[in-house]
Amino acid sequence: MAPPSTPGASPRREFLAVRQFGSLDGLRAASILLVVWHHASGHGSRGYLGVDLFFAISGFLITTLLLREKGRTGTVALRGFYVRRTLRIFPLYFAVLGLYTALALWLPAGSAQDAEAQRAFLGNLPYFLTYTSNWFVRLDSGPRVLFYFAWSLATEEQFYLLWPWAVRGARSWAGPVLTMGALLAVDQLTGRLVGAGVWSGASLPVRVATSIATPICLGCLLGVALHHERSFDVARRLLAPRASAPLAALAVAVAIALPQVPDDAVAVVMPWLVGACAVREDHPLARVLASRPVAYVGTVSYGMYLVHMLSLNVVRRLLHGAAAPAVVTFALTAALALAVASVSYRFFERPFLRLKERFARA
Repeated sequence: MAPPSTPGASPRREFLAVRQFGSLDGLRAASILLVVWHHASGHGSRGYLGVDLFFAISGFLITTLLLREKGRTGTVALRGFYVRRTLRIFPLYFAVLGLYTALALWLPAGSAQDAEAQRAFLGNLPYFLTYTSNWFVRLDSGPRVLFYFAWSLATEEQFYLLWPWAVRGARSWAGPVLTMGALLAVDQLTGRLVGAGVWSGASLPVRVATSIATPICLGCLLGVALHHERSFDVARRLLAPRASAPLAALAVAVAIALPQVPDDAVAVVMPWLVGACAVREDHPLARVLASRPVAYVGTVSYGMYLVHMLSLNVVRRLLHGAAAPAVVTFALTAALALAVASVSYRFFERPFLRLKERFARA
C-alpha cells in the first residue's frame, strides 16, 4: 500500500515508501488463471507462461525487499528471511505433497497408465521432497507425470537459497547485477546450445543450467534498477507514463497468444508489465488489478497452484468424460481450486502467516 504523497517528495522516495504494491496481487491472479487455462484446455495454449509472470513478480519483490532491508540495516538477516519463506511455502507444499502421496498409495488405479503414473510418482518422491524435481523429473518420462508442476516451485526455492547471499555480500549495485547477469547468460547460452544440438538436454549439468529462470533474473534486475537512484530515473522514464502498463499488458497478451513468439521474448516483456504496475500506483489497469476480488485471487494463488491439478481431475470425473467446452472445464476448475485454496488460506495457512508476520516485524 502506498502512503499518502508527500509534497515535494521525489518519485524515488515515494517508490521506496511503498510497502505493498497494490497491483501485483492482480498480476498473480492473471498468472494462476493462465496456468489453469493451459491445463484445462488440454495443453493447447501457452498459458504455462503464467508461471513466467509469477517468476518476474517474485524476482522483483524479493530483490526489492532484500535491498531495502540492506539499505536500512546495512545487511540482510538471512535467518529471518529463511524463516519467513519457510513459514509461507513449506506447510502447504508438504501438506499437498502428502495428499498426493496418500492418493498414490491408496487410490485404486483406473488403468494401467494410472498405475504406472502412481509408481513413477513414488519413485520421484525424493526429488519432490528436496525441491530438485526440476533437475531430475522429466515431463517426457511417461504419459502422465504426477505433481510435475512442482518444477516451478523447485526453481523458486533454489532462487531463494542463493540470491539473498549474493545481495548480502555485495558491496555495491554492481555485485547483484553481475551475479544475476552471469546466471542469465548461462541460462540463455546453455538453452541455445541444447537447441542447436551441441549439448544434450538430458545431462544433469545442462539440466541444472537450464533450470535458471530467465524471468526471475529479469525481475531481479528490475528490482535492482528501481532501487538505485540513477537507474531509477532511467527506468522511470520508460515505466511511468500512463500508457506503459496497458501497452505492457497488451504486449504480454499478444506474445502469449502468438505461438511464433519465442518464450524468451515473452519473458522480456513481463518485467516491463511488473515495473509499470509498481512504479506508479495510479496506472490505468489499477482499477481492475487492485480490485478486491482480483487481488483476493492473487492472495490465494499459491494454494490454487498447488491444488489446481487435483481440482481439474475432480472436474473431469464429475463430467464423466463428457466433451465439455474448454471454457466450462476451465471455469469449474478455477472455481473449485479457488474454493479449496480459500479454505486452506483461512484455516491452515493463516497460523503460519501470523508467525511469518512476527518475524517480518522483528
